[in-house]
Amino acid sequence: MEHVDVIIVGGGAAGLMCAIAAGQRGRRVIVLEGSNKIGKKILMSGGGRCNFTNLLTDSSKFISANPHFCKSALSRYTQWDFVSLVEKHGIAYHEKTLGQLFCDKSSKEIVAMLSEECDAAGVKVLTHCADLSISSGSVYTVRCSQGVFACESLVIASGGLSIPKMGASDFGYRLARQFSLRVLDTAAGLVPFTLTGALHELSSRLSGVSCNATVTAGVEFTEDILFTHRGLSGPAILQASNYWSPGDTIEIDLLPGLDAGAILLAAKKARPKSLLRVVLADRLPKALLAELQSLIWPANQDTPLAQISDDRLREIAAQLQSWTIKPAATEGYRTAEVTLGGVDTDELSSRTMESHRHPGLYFIGEVVDVTGHLGGFNFQWAWSSGQAAGQVV
Repeated sequence: MEHVDVIIVGGGAAGLMCAIAAGQRGRRVIVLEGSNKIGKKILMSGGGRCNFTNLLTDSSKFISANPHFCKSALSRYTQWDFVSLVEKHGIAYHEKTLGQLFCDKSSKEIVAMLSEECDAAGVKVLTHCADLSISSGSVYTVRCSQGVFACESLVIASGGLSIPKMGASDFGYRLARQFSLRVLDTAAGLVPFTLTGALHELSSRLSGVSCNATVTAGVEFTEDILFTHRGLSGPAILQASNYWSPGDTIEIDLLPGLDAGAILLAAKKARPKSLLRVVLADRLPKALLAELQSLIWPANQDTPLAQISDDRLREIAAQLQSWTIKPAATEGYRTAEVTLGGVDTDELSSRTMESHRHPGLYFIGEVVDVTGHLGGFNFQWAWSSGQAAGQVV
């Protein structure tokens, strides 16, 4: 049996950041990663360029049963702290939209940076750690395919259920329950919607078409939406999915920030012989317009604006700006970027991420009931929560 100060289960963003912080304090740290390499979700994120943080990070960008829980960690290790680390390693980056920071070259640079920091801090990293089991007594004992290890501080950074092909599992939730900690119901988050019936047929025909829109599911988001062969995706849809429950509808404004009624009435005066699809041609994709006219104004497809009543134009405008859709479901964990729910924050210290009832047991990152919006916020939670625990383990 190898005895160390800290064992971290999970070699993802949160686990590696925790290991670095603890190692820099002189703690003997081992990271146990189940898959064949560390940082797999980092590598695939952001289309291979890793949206590693967001300049606009604050607690309002996170979902949790306790919305205040994330504030302490986020305030003590901020987006600017992580940017400083990135700059220290000479990694070129850029702001894309809405505060999102991406690597200019490759997400491999972020993993390499974390690996170098682990090496410098004397952190030992083991991969292919299968069949983990944990018991506690005077110390925590971890058994796995790579050996038996003991520690005073055990950190669970095993992630959630999203993207199982990357090795995701329910290990963290099972372990929390093993120690009688409450785990809130989990669900796929930041995930595309699936549609059925006529709406599915419509989305299939429009597969690959995107446009800017405001999507409302209790909370509204204005970004691109994307039609797919299964339903709806794109940033605004993924954001809305975090607030959607089965059976709910969503509302889509296809002309965000505009007054569609005023636009159509003005066009009627200025261009009375024009058709609706011509007036809207510079505002919506051609293929989408063709579907909308069959769906919303079929009787007026070839009717000049002058022959359509003002009230009817207002009705059409209202439908364009409040298109109500009832998703059948989401695509589930297979394509979800995050997992909603998880270890109840009431069980943990917001300052240290330590269990109130089990000294020396910590939970960080996605396994905890803290879920960020799309755009680098979930990585920032990983860095911040990892640092919070790493400073005290």
